[in-house]
Amino acid sequence: MTSTDFHVFDTTLRDGAQREGVSYSVADKLAVARLLDEIGVGYIEGGWPGALPKDTEFFSRARTELQLKHAQLVAFGSTRKAGVAVEDDLQVRALLDAETPVVCLVAKSDVRHVREALRTTLEENLAMVADTVAFLVGHGRRVFVDCEHFFDGYAADPGYGVRVLDAAFAAGAEVGVLCDTNGGMLPMGVGRVVADVRARTPGKLGIHCQDDTGCAVANTLAAVEAGVTHVQGTANGYGERAGNADTFVLVANLVTKMGIPAVPAECLPELQRVSHAIAELANIAPDDHQPYVGASAFAHKAGLHASAIKVSPGLYNHLDPTVVGNDMRILVTEMAGRASVELKGRELGVDLAGQADAIGRVVDQVKVLEADGWSFEAADASFELLLRSQLPEAPPPLFELESYRTSVEHWRNGVVVSEATVKVHVDGERIISTGEGNGPVNALDNALRQALVSRYPQLADVALADYKVRILGWKGGTSATTRVLIDTTDGAGEWTTVGVHANIVEASWHALVDALAYAVLRRPQP
Repeated sequence: MTSTDFHVFDTTLRDGAQREGVSYSVADKLAVARLLDEIGVGYIEGGWPGALPKDTEFFSRARTELQLKHAQLVAFGSTRKAGVAVEDDLQVRALLDAETPVVCLVAKSDVRHVREALRTTLEENLAMVADTVAFLVGHGRRVFVDCEHFFDGYAADPGYGVRVLDAAFAAGAEVGVLCDTNGGMLPMGVGRVVADVRARTPGKLGIHCQDDTGCAVANTLAAVEAGVTHVQGTANGYGERAGNADTFVLVANLVTKMGIPAVPAECLPELQRVSHAIAELANIAPDDHQPYVGASAFAHKAGLHASAIKVSPGLYNHLDPTVVGNDMRILVTEMAGRASVELKGRELGVDLAGQADAIGRVVDQVKVLEADGWSFEAADASFELLLRSQLPEAPPPLFELESYRTSVEHWRNGVVVSEATVKVHVDGERIISTGEGNGPVNALDNALRQALVSRYPQLADVALADYKVRILGWKGGTSATTRVLIDTTDGAGEWTTVGVHANIVEASWHALVDALAYAVLRRPQP
């Protein structure tokens, strides 16, 4: 079996976005798609065009802004409405307008949902499935069909779900996905149902599991054992209620435990980095105890474990952590990640060959910074600047700071005005610059760029694209450490920088300075 035969289908941007508290911007969705492509998934479900304006914009921008290496983009939607001709159904038309090579349709496969939710007949539901699949296939689309509530429907009527699958396959669908929509199944039940369905229909079967019993990954693997060759999951298990099967855990288990080449071998070491980067984009703290990719997944305290690990790391590790891009850690004396720094430098175009001392300094510095709350998982630009600062040919700082000041003024009429003044030295010249903005960070950005633009004219094209704040630790009252992520663009590309401080403006200043320094690094003036 090859990765072409076996499908890993990620629905972070559709089903995963239903997690409480998650709200991706279109820029976030594009960034998540790029990251998912880096772990080698075969399919990325981008959302529901026509139903959600943000998703419609995503697919429009994706046509020119996404260059995927491994994955194909998938548009999600429903079958035609009951009593409506498929060519007249606007949401079906929106699926064509998304111009993705693959479409995933959701269809009812539980007789109760057909009668009570759709309020139509069982035969009309089958026609809705067949008509929509045939219509999309006729327009050159590959079609997968998610059979919603399949397992609950099977318990009520073991035959009707198979009839839905057969209707889909006969109309040209490539995959019929058995969905545990309510997440109530256990592995032994999933295996039994899948084996029965596998014996009754010849088409390619998939599995989609929610995690309401805490068994989404186990249920998915049980389905694979029973004959499924298409698995659906979300990054870090994000999703509605208790979430979905975790794509990273699924991939790691499929490849390392079951011997299935679910993703290209060279992508497996990217799992931890991508997991943490997507967590940052979702503004959710990474789960330290997440299998395979969590910071504590291969961490050991001093004592019996640590003593044994000195003899052989494999005595207390089920897997070499570097296989999934992680590191083993001894919690009393943490082990340095030199290889990770060198590999990341290579990815960022920074040659660290023969730079052992520089790598050591970076490792030590990252340890100190991470202890203070810094994280570079979603801030490659800041990390690249840190790397380059330790090399003999390190770029000089853009300026020397004398001071900066911000103020916020609330007028009687409700207008709020922010102002910032920066005093910097550039090439020996003292410059004082003042800027206004809709907040102190915007004002600082305007003031600093105004001070630097005469020396660095490329900064005129630079603009803040997104701004995220995370509170890392409460220390009493309103005191807490704050991490700021700033996304910046120059029209040709986008990058992310990070800043951490107890003062949110100072944290923002660190991220802002890195953003401008990286802009100059990207486009040096002759």
